[in-house]
Amino acid sequence: MTAPRRPSRRRRALGRLLPLTILTLAALLFGMAWRLTEPAALGQLRNLAYDEFQIWHPRTFDPDLPVRIVAIDEASLDRLGQWPWPRSRLADLVTQLGALGAATVALDIVLAERDRMSPDQIAALLPEGPARDRLEQALTDLPDGDRKLAEALASVPSVLGMALTNDAAPESLDSLEPKAGFAVAGDPPQEFLPVFRGLAGPLPGLARAASGLAALNWAPGRDQVVREVPLLFALSDGRLVPGLAAEALRVAQGASTYVVRSSNASGQSAMGARTGINALRIGAFDVPTTPQGSLLLHYTPPQPERFIPAWRIMEGAIDPAEVAGRIILIGATAPGLFDIQATPTAASVPGIEINAQVIEHIVTNTTLQRPDWAEGLEFLAFALLVLVFALLAAFFSPSTAVISGVLTLGAVSAASYLAFTRLGLFVDPTFPVLGSAIILFSTTSLVAIRERAEKRWVRAAFGHYVSQDLVSELEADPGALALGGDLRPMTVLFSDVRGFTTAAEGMTATELTEFVNALFTALTDVIIANRGTIDKFMGDAVMAFWNAPLQDPDHAAHACQTALEMLDALERFNSENAHRFPRTGIGIGINTGECYVGNFGSHHRFDYSVIGDEVNVASRLEGQTRPYGVTILVGGATARAALDRGFVLTLVDNVQVKGRVEPVEVHALLGGPDHPVPAETLAAGEALARVARARAAGETHQAWAALDAAQQLAHPDFALALAIHRQALGTPTEKAVSTLA
Repeated sequence: MTAPRRPSRRRRALGRLLPLTILTLAALLFGMAWRLTEPAALGQLRNLAYDEFQIWHPRTFDPDLPVRIVAIDEASLDRLGQWPWPRSRLADLVTQLGALGAATVALDIVLAERDRMSPDQIAALLPEGPARDRLEQALTDLPDGDRKLAEALASVPSVLGMALTNDAAPESLDSLEPKAGFAVAGDPPQEFLPVFRGLAGPLPGLARAASGLAALNWAPGRDQVVREVPLLFALSDGRLVPGLAAEALRVAQGASTYVVRSSNASGQSAMGARTGINALRIGAFDVPTTPQGSLLLHYTPPQPERFIPAWRIMEGAIDPAEVAGRIILIGATAPGLFDIQATPTAASVPGIEINAQVIEHIVTNTTLQRPDWAEGLEFLAFALLVLVFALLAAFFSPSTAVISGVLTLGAVSAASYLAFTRLGLFVDPTFPVLGSAIILFSTTSLVAIRERAEKRWVRAAFGHYVSQDLVSELEADPGALALGGDLRPMTVLFSDVRGFTTAAEGMTATELTEFVNALFTALTDVIIANRGTIDKFMGDAVMAFWNAPLQDPDHAAHACQTALEMLDALERFNSENAHRFPRTGIGIGINTGECYVGNFGSHHRFDYSVIGDEVNVASRLEGQTRPYGVTILVGGATARAALDRGFVLTLVDNVQVKGRVEPVEVHALLGGPDHPVPAETLAAGEALARVARARAAGETHQAWAALDAAQQLAHPDFALALAIHRQALGTPTEKAVSTLA
C-alpha cells in the first residue's frame, strides 16, 4: 500500500511541541510587556471587573449607622425658597441640627462669596442717592447672614468645604488656616498625593468659626466613575488637606491630628522603595488606603433612608433620634444643583452620598484593598495559566484542552470573586483570565489545525485501503499508527485469479481493464468490510493483511471470514457478469504469524506494507490451492485461531517450506459460523485429514487404509489432494512429505 510520507515519531513530537513552545514564550513576553506598560485598556478591564463585583456583591446598608444627609431637595426649595438660600437660613438649619444633638454638621457647599441677602449687599444693588441711603438706614437693624452663619457654625462641631484648584492664584493658599495637625510616619505623603496650587475657600469669618476645613474634590477614573475617594490632598506649599468625609469623622471624634503612614515607616516592609501611602489614622479609626491616599469604596446601592429633606429639619417634622449623635452632611440634591457622580452601582448619585458612604465604610471597619502584591500575583497567575494551557494543548485533544481550560478560568475568576466578598481584597482576574484565554484558544487552534492535517494524512494514506470505520478510528487516534517497522502477530491473505492469462487473451485492453476493476472492486469491498488492509494489487492478485494499522485481536478469524465472503462475492460477480466476462475462479492462501509492518522502501518512495517469512508462506499457500484442488488453504496457526471462532477446517497435508526445518500444516477452510458445511463434505474432509495425519506420523499402513476409505467417498473437492497423497505413498521413502516448489 503506497502511503504519503509521514514524519518519524521524534519529528512529529518536535513538530507539535516547538510551535507551542514558541507561542508560549511569546505570550509570556507579551504579557510581561503588557503588565509593565500598563495600557489604558488594561485599566478599563480591571475597572470592569471591579464594577461587576460591586454590582454582584454590594455592601449591605445599615440604617442605624451614624451618618445622615440633610438634602436641599426639590421639596425643600418649594417650601423654603429658591437656591441659593440666605446665609441666615443656612444658619437656622445648622442651629436646628445642633439643637437636635448632631455630632458634626458638614456642609458640602463652597461659601467663597458674601451672602447676597446681607443688608449691605442688598443696598449695593441700588444706584447711589437718597433712595439707597434710606434703604441702608432701614436695613441697619437686620442681622448679617454671614455673621449669623459663623455664630451657628461656632456653636456646633462643624466642617466647611473648599475647592482645590490649579487655576486660582497661589496667594489664595495664604487664607487657609489649618484646623488639624498631621503626623507622618515614613516617606513624605506629598510625593504620592494630588497637588494643587490654589483654592477657593470659605469666607475667612466662616472658616475661623468652623471646627474643620475639607476639600470637596473628586478623583474619578477615565470613565468618570468614582471608585476611590481621596482622603488627603496636598498643596503646593507642602501642607496637607483632608477630604470632607475624613474631616467630618475627625471633628465628630474631637481628634486633633491625622496620622499618615506611608512606605518605609516602622512596620512597613517597603525595602527602601517608595511605594506610597499605606494608611490614614482618623481618631480611633485606622483606614487602609491606596498608595495615593484614597479609599477603595465598597458601595451600597442608593438608599433613600440616608436622606432627610431640609424642610423637615426647619419645620421640626423629624424624629430627633434621626439626628442625635450622628454626623450630618448638608448638600444639594435637587436637579440642577448638585454634582452628579457615577459609581459602580449607580449611573448617577449626588456627590454628598458618596461622602456618606465613605464614613459608613470607615466606621464599620469595612476593608476593601488592592494589595501591593496583587499585580505580581496577577502576572504569576497569567504565567501559570499560559504554561498549563500549553501543556493541555500538547498532551490532550483540543476539545479536552478547551473544556479543562474554561473550567480553570472559571475557577480563577471564582477565586478572585471570593477574595473580594470574603476577604475584602480586589485581585484583578481580567488580565490573567483574558490573557491566558487567548493563549488557550491559540494553542488549541494550532493543535487542532495540526490534527486536522494529520487526519487528512491518515485519510489520504488509508482511505482507499481500509474500511471507513478503521479510517475514523485512525483519525480519532493517529497515535495508534505504529509506522516505521513494528513486529506484531499478523494474518496475511493472498488471492489470485485462476486462468487469468487465458481469459485475458480473449479480451481487448478496454474489456480487460473493466474486468479487473470490477472483479477487484467486489473482492476488496469484502476485505475492507472485515477490517482488512489492502497491501497491494499484483496483476491478477491481491494481498491484504489484518492487525495493522490498528490492533485486531480476532485478525485470523476476520481473514477467514473474508475468504469465505470473497467466494460469495465471486459467485455474485460471475452471475451478474455472465454476459460480459468468462466465468472466473480464485485461489486464496492465508497464514498467521509474527511479521514486520510499517513503511518500507527508499527515501523517495516507500510503501506501508508487511514483510516476513509468514508472508511468504501465505503466498505459497495460495500457490498450492491449484495442485491440491482446494479454493482456500490456511496455515496451522490460522487454523487453530479460526477453530476457536467456529470455523470448519480440515487438515490437507504437511508440507516442507523452503528455508524451514519443520513441515507446515496446511488446512482447507470449508465453512464458518454463517457458512454451513454439508455433511458429506465434512465426512470427506475428516477422511482426508486422517490420511494427512497418518502420513505425518510415518504410519504408512494406516495412511494407505485411510486413503482407501477417503477415495471410496469420492468427494470431488478433495480428489486432487488424495491423488497427491497416493503419489507420495507410492515413493520408496519411509516418510513421504511434499515439498513446495
